[in-house]
Amino acid sequence: MKQKCVFLDRDGVLNKDRPDYVYKIEDIIVPEGVIDGLRQLKAAGYLLIVITNQAGIARGLYSRADVWKCYDYFQAQCGHLLDDLYFCPHHHDYNSRSLMRKPEALMLEKAMAKYNIDPACSWMVGDRPTDVLAGQRAGIKTIQIVESAYDAIGTCFATNFREVAQCIINATVV
Repeated sequence: MKQKCVFLDRDGVLNKDRPDYVYKIEDIIVPEGVIDGLRQLKAAGYLLIVITNQAGIARGLYSRADVWKCYDYFQAQCGHLLDDLYFCPHHHDYNSRSLMRKPEALMLEKAMAKYNIDPACSWMVGDRPTDVLAGQRAGIKTIQIVESAYDAIGTCFATNFREVAQCIINATVV
């Protein structure tokens, strides 16, 4: 049986983004509503999979182990609601080009194959156009977290994670 999934960008969605990279657990700030929204999505039967570019690895600023430490910390904060993490350590300006790096869709495609995910029932949530483009390339609906609708390019837009969860749950009911 095919599963439904919400793919989640990390920085700017699950935690507040920083201009100098989030790679230490003391820098993780979870916005209000994120954990409640994740609980609602999990209760609605969605897999929750993180899909994130991590160019700081390519730049030599932090390691893969640092990304896993942040993931484990976030998992502890949210009660282990997340089902998996896919991250791209590549960046064309620093080490190599990769089809894993958003806006390409390879991380999503790998997760879809591993977990038997139905693209027609799945979503990509991100704050940047590259997140939306990756979701579109994978054939799934997209939600962009933005300040205003004027800036949005996704299937839907939201200004916070509570709105994201409601948009997905309401679309499922329709």
